[in-house]
Amino acid sequence: MQRASLATRGRRLEYFTIAWNLIEGLVAVVAGAIAGSISLVGFGVDSFIEVTSGAVLLWRMNADADEHRRERIEQVSLRLVGGCFLVLAAYVGYEAVSSLVEKKAPEHSLPGIILACISLVVMPLLSRAKRRVGTGLNSRAMAADAKQTEFCTYLSAILLGGLLLNMAANVWWADPVAALVMVPIIAKEGLDGLQAKACCA
Repeated sequence: MQRASLATRGRRLEYFTIAWNLIEGLVAVVAGAIAGSISLVGFGVDSFIEVTSGAVLLWRMNADADEHRRERIEQVSLRLVGGCFLVLAAYVGYEAVSSLVEKKAPEHSLPGIILACISLVVMPLLSRAKRRVGTGLNSRAMAADAKQTEFCTYLSAILLGGLLLNMAANVWWADPVAALVMVPIIAKEGLDGLQAKACCA
């Protein structure tokens, strides 16, 4: 009964993740495109990867009754999310280097700053809730998803730093440098996912 209750809670968390990150991703990508901010666009794409992660976790939970099938789905889930992260790392790295070489200065983005601040509050709470469910269900996929949500907190902090430096001090290179700081973190999560590691502390 407790497992069923945890599974229901897990599904609700994933539904919330999908809804939240669809909104967050759309706002970040649109604001980033308007401002020419690669870190903001990268953050938005990361939010869409969170949507993918939430969707595959729901898929995994729907197979919860069959242990062997659940194991297979967990492996596929981790690898799908890992592949998405690697694609994002390559994209952000390429765009950030291009911006630095071409000295493209992004515009200031107040919506981006507000979004990053909100994310810094929401993501740690969501990650903690997912970690509890993952531990209760003994689910590596849920644990990895909790870590991914926690990782979004780090991206929010990096994003906020770059946007604030750009706005407050007109440091044009802060945005692409912030994006480059994101790249190894994103790539590490991608490699862990492809190796089907449960990225939990």
